[in-house]
Amino acid sequence: MENQTTVSYFLLLEFSENQHLQLLHFFFFLILYLATATANLLIISVVAFDHQLHSPMYFFLMNLALQDLGIVSVILPKSMVNSLMGTRHIFYFGCVAQVLLFISFEASDISLLTVMAYDRYVAICNPLHYEMVMNWKACTKIMILVWVTSLLYGMLHTSGIFSIPFCSNVINQFFCEIPELLKLSCSGFSLVEVGVLVASAIAGLGCFTFIIVSYAMIFKAVLRIPSEQGRQKALSTCIPHLIVVSLVLLTGFFAYLRPPSNTPSYLDFGLTVMYSILPPLFNPIIYSMRNKKIKLFLFKLWRF
Repeated sequence: MENQTTVSYFLLLEFSENQHLQLLHFFFFLILYLATATANLLIISVVAFDHQLHSPMYFFLMNLALQDLGIVSVILPKSMVNSLMGTRHIFYFGCVAQVLLFISFEASDISLLTVMAYDRYVAICNPLHYEMVMNWKACTKIMILVWVTSLLYGMLHTSGIFSIPFCSNVINQFFCEIPELLKLSCSGFSLVEVGVLVASAIAGLGCFTFIIVSYAMIFKAVLRIPSEQGRQKALSTCIPHLIVVSLVLLTGFFAYLRPPSNTPSYLDFGLTVMYSILPPLFNPIIYSMRNKKIKLFLFKLWRF
């Protein structure tokens, strides 16, 4: 294959030539997908229908659930269908769409986690100014900015990736992952993609630093809380948030920046699952299911 115009489809990772193992992969991903979709759809429904939860914090949680649902819906169904049908194919434009949507949802997810860290910082460290800083007008503008800039970033990233010529169509991953696509390049990175990758690394590191600083300030404020129960509540909320953010960014950095390999490995697969599938599953549990108001609404819904 001399250039990308001759590539009409890509071949995704085949987990095994054994049909039973392929079915095992299908059921494994199906369970992950159903659990993630159910948890996030519950959060969206609860926040949408319970008027007591119409506040900035829950508004951000609902958008986070939408983004997480989008991430898994972009990458898992195609892999499951391939395993069930015993095929590896994904059309060229299907791969383009997958890259565009996955990158856009991931970028918006990280951006929103950064915004939520700031929201918690203002709520805990400057509670008297919270309503003035995080009012509905400001929150709406923030979310529009997050969605629009993430989509533009995804478009830029996608155009950079698919502007390079491909010498192969074999992707050693279960979806069209950017590091795997870059390995197929005949001529190295394009200038556009180099610029986007550098900007992505800087932006990701900036978000991570901002989140760390925000939670450091929160921990400092929490230690001054006289109530032991109040300190435990704040810490039990912030520490899991920090763990999830670290999981996404650190595994993502390692997956994208590690030296390329031409053969599939369990390490590559594990890293990809850790930054692409597990956070959308854990986010609704850590950010929402631990919340008393949401748990109360779900309990009422269950009894009904």
